[in-house]
Amino acid sequence: MTRTLEVGAAPPTPIAKSERSLAPDIARGFMLLFIALANVPVHLWGMRLDDYGHNTGQSAADHIAYFVEQLLIAERSRPMFAVLYGFGIAVMATRMFARGTDVKGVRKVLRRRSWWLLAFGFLHSTFLFYGDILAPYGAMGLIALFFVHLSDKSLKRWLWGSIAYVALVGNVIMAYLFTTNGQPPEIDLPPYLAQVVFGAIASPTNAIGVAATGMFVPLIIAGMMLHRAGWVEHPEAHLPQLKKLFISGMIVNVLSSLPVALIALGAWEPAKGLWAAAVYLTLLGGMYAGLGYICGFALLAHKLRGYGRRGIPGALAAVGERSLTSYLLQSFVMAPLLTAWGFGLGEDLGYLGAFGVAFGTWLATVAVAVALDKAGKRGPFEVLLRRLTYGPKRA
Repeated sequence: MTRTLEVGAAPPTPIAKSERSLAPDIARGFMLLFIALANVPVHLWGMRLDDYGHNTGQSAADHIAYFVEQLLIAERSRPMFAVLYGFGIAVMATRMFARGTDVKGVRKVLRRRSWWLLAFGFLHSTFLFYGDILAPYGAMGLIALFFVHLSDKSLKRWLWGSIAYVALVGNVIMAYLFTTNGQPPEIDLPPYLAQVVFGAIASPTNAIGVAATGMFVPLIIAGMMLHRAGWVEHPEAHLPQLKKLFISGMIVNVLSSLPVALIALGAWEPAKGLWAAAVYLTLLGGMYAGLGYICGFALLAHKLRGYGRRGIPGALAAVGERSLTSYLLQSFVMAPLLTAWGFGLGEDLGYLGAFGVAFGTWLATVAVAVALDKAGKRGPFEVLLRRLTYGPKRA
């Protein structure tokens, strides 16, 4: 695939709502619920941790809630994000190519956007939440620049090669790190200053670690391939393939995460080596499960196509259109509300209560997104990122 058009061609204008596909936005809306549920335990404090990094003193209901989260959500939201991130990069590249931008120009825009995501992520990690995902994906965006112009055949080769690397190297490293140093170190500083120091260190460390292990390269490539194949934008033309991937993805989802979920339930207390193997299995299975979830959301969007962007589908799509703003809003709400440096409501809070807070926070972001949608406004952080990427005259 060769591009020889002018570097200085105009950038794409924001996609009008009438031109947007429903499935990707619904997928992003649901994904943000998964992210809220997966992230909220990090904000809890005041409880002793067991040998597996889980909070002790939990009720039976808390254990069951945590079991379900570990079975269906943990280590699934980030793969979903990676697939949709790759999908979004491919959409941006396609639109720029269509407007006459050559490969060098496309890479320049995407590179600038990735660096700004790294900056957003650093600020987010430092001042609110050290578990930020923007900086790692900004780093992966820099790697993804290599793939935007490749042919489908070349992309497929890189997909299988990157899967092999992650399976043999990346996930092994991540499982080892998870089971040896999964908790932030104790820092003898006031709570918020400790957050700032650790968050500032964690952001570049996580970005470099994710890039070095190649954790999400296969999923970013898969997202690019989904865009090229039209599976997500036009699910009606690919229903058998989507159903097959969704069903197989959910089977892999449950089977691969069951050992870790049983540990969370307290039903299994393995030795460290078996624990690492269980973590490795859920990381590996989560890659395919994340892709399966995306296919499931595409099928759901197809089922709800008659509603268009009204009602519940419209609310989910409104969040998906403003995914960056909605993601950051979660931290603006949950971090000050729950952490020791904020109002401290996460002290000794059980997992079930924490998931309730996460769900309520997600609902609040839905309400904000719907209000912005009705007012005809984009998310403020989407506007800011676009302005920084293209410049004020092209935003």
